[in-house]
Amino acid sequence: MSSTPGPANVPLSSHVPELGALELLLAVVRLGSLGRAAAELGITQPAASARIAAMERQIGVTLLERSPRGSRPTEAGALVAEWAAQVVGAAQALDAGISALRERRDARLRVSASLTVAEYLMPGWLLALHAALPGTAVTLRAANSTEVAAHILDGEADLGFVEGVRIPTGLDGVVVARDRLLVLVAPAHRWARRRSPLSPAEVAGTRLILREHGSGTREVLDAALAPVGGLAEPLLTLASTTALKSAATSGAGPAVVSELAVADDLAAGRLVAVPVADLVLERPLRAVWPKGAKPKGPARELLSLIRSTRNQRNARTDQRD
Repeated sequence: MSSTPGPANVPLSSHVPELGALELLLAVVRLGSLGRAAAELGITQPAASARIAAMERQIGVTLLERSPRGSRPTEAGALVAEWAAQVVGAAQALDAGISALRERRDARLRVSASLTVAEYLMPGWLLALHAALPGTAVTLRAANSTEVAAHILDGEADLGFVEGVRIPTGLDGVVVARDRLLVLVAPAHRWARRRSPLSPAEVAGTRLILREHGSGTREVLDAALAPVGGLAEPLLTLASTTALKSAATSGAGPAVVSELAVADDLAAGRLVAVPVADLVLERPLRAVWPKGAKPKGPARELLSLIRSTRNQRNARTDQRD
């Protein structure tokens, strides 16, 4: 059985002028002058006159009577202006509603970040964002890089931060920082007394304390050691940087941890970094978002602040060098 189209399915008549033309007509009726109406709307008088003439042809009636004293609506023009006021008023209400929705959206930022980024970089970044946009409510989820990518793809986060050798499938991204992985042991471990660097094969053949699959740390380490046969079976697999540091500090075995996370431990002598020859364990830290989209509102502002901070840090480094 066929259904009758509702009002929402009925297209507007070709006689209905655009909003800009209706706003011009209302301004002429209110001000009594085509020239003053044109000036108020920021257009030239010839352009305003041409727009009125085009609207009269579209509607099929004369809307204004022009004289040396100004312009006033015809009887038909007064009726059209009365109807136009309702249309323009409704459009203004719609615009105000859309603006309110955008303000509500722009007052919220949902971030999902890898554990290293969430713990060691996000606090400073979010403080800067709060200073720039104090009314923004931010929620932060810490997860491994695979989970962060899933949060973005599922629409559960507006902006993500991941570690790893590549941008996850379905996302676009930009490098916002760089990090280095270190092989760490307790001071009593035999590697702490080595005078020569470890070889990649020694690292690969040793049972290490590692992050889980899906983490950026594990992805980088797997890729770096693939040419020498890959990692041995882990001694322990732990889901947080703090747990890795604690296990290594206790003497359980060597761990591979972000340099960002261990500055205090190295300075205090709780952990020792063991050099590894011919092994690059640097990794990019990326901001990511859905492919084809661009970060907006607070997400865009946060990215801008991060880039600014990074540029300032690079400039200070160049000056020292």
